[in-house]
Amino acid sequence: MDAAAAIFAVIFAILVAFAVIAAVRTVRAVKRGVDRTVTQARRTVEDTRLKARQYVQPGPGGEVAQLRLSLRTSMRATQDVLRAALPEDASLSESLALFERLSAHAHEIDEDLRKLETEPDKGRVAARLPELRERTERVTHSADSLRWAAQDRARQFADDDLSALSEQIRMETGALRHWETETEPVAGTGAAAASGAGAKPGASGGAPKASGEASAQAGAADAGEPERAAITGRDTWRQAGYSWQKAKRPESTA
Repeated sequence: MDAAAAIFAVIFAILVAFAVIAAVRTVRAVKRGVDRTVTQARRTVEDTRLKARQYVQPGPGGEVAQLRLSLRTSMRATQDVLRAALPEDASLSESLALFERLSAHAHEIDEDLRKLETEPDKGRVAARLPELRERTERVTHSADSLRWAAQDRARQFADDDLSALSEQIRMETGALRHWETETEPVAGTGAAAASGAGAKPGASGGAPKASGEASAQAGAADAGEPERAAITGRDTWRQAGYSWQKAKRPESTA
């Protein structure tokens, strides 16, 4: 009795431990989902604000918003492309590492541009704007180059795979139509037939032999011997019973 109680206690403790682990994992997953949703919402609000400020506020303020928006859009697009292609192409890990280093410069530039948005001195904004514009263009150009190279690489891999698949299908279709190569006329057959047709009927007893062969063939036909098919392979695909194969209707069905 004591042994059974101990076993039940151990089982109960294991179930409680599993329940606690599952609850912790669920809480962490929910927290990650909430954090991701909050981050995306903040990003959307910030992008909307920058777009509105780009068109509403003229002058250096609108240009600062435009630079921030172009920088954020380019970096985000490149990050999405590299992370999505990394599981299928491990060689992009180095490109992703370079992008992380580029992201540090992008964050620094974005912070400088954000500070210019609240700068009351318009002269200082106008003085620093050319330098920040040049840095922003360099970063966005590098990010675009990485993104375009990754996309071209993925497209080239897809084209190579499609070309190899098309060649394999061409070879397979040729193997399936093997009778087209087996039934080609053999050289010299026409000449032999012509010489046979030009032979005299009485030479070497050819007429009796031909008549004997004709009578034998006629007897075989009368006996109901089936003709030999051009393709000797068995139609195994009809015996497999695929879902798209129609069932044969019985002869008694109208």
